[in-house]
Amino acid sequence: MFHLFRHRTMANQSQQSGTMYNAITSGSKIIGTIIADGDIRIDGTVEGEMQCAGKVVIGEKGLIKGTVSCQNAEIMGMLDGKITNSQTLALRSTGKIKGEVITQTLIVEPNALFNGSCQMPAASKPANSK
Repeated sequence: MFHLFRHRTMANQSQQSGTMYNAITSGSKIIGTIIADGDIRIDGTVEGEMQCAGKVVIGEKGLIKGTVSCQNAEIMGMLDGKITNSQTLALRSTGKIKGEVITQTLIVEPNALFNGSCQMPAASKPANSK
């Protein structure tokens, strides 16, 4: 049975760097929709949809099954679904993607696994260029 709910992640403030981030820790599982205004790190499991205004990091033990929309992404764990990001997606050596990728820039390290499709739309030109 699939339960769908809307979940706004809570921001944690790092005492050392002073930056804001969101985190789904190892052992946590969220089924539904996540909307994050800032960066988010996934070390647990997410099934559903994720909308992130910043960077999505999937840690080595992290799993996202569903759709992701973000600005940048770094994948060290597993993504099973579709990811659309407006800038750069980095698939690290421990990372795995099964599905569809839409990104401006794709970085794939040796030993990473990518089974699916990738679309890289042309960069938009400035309004004053010919």
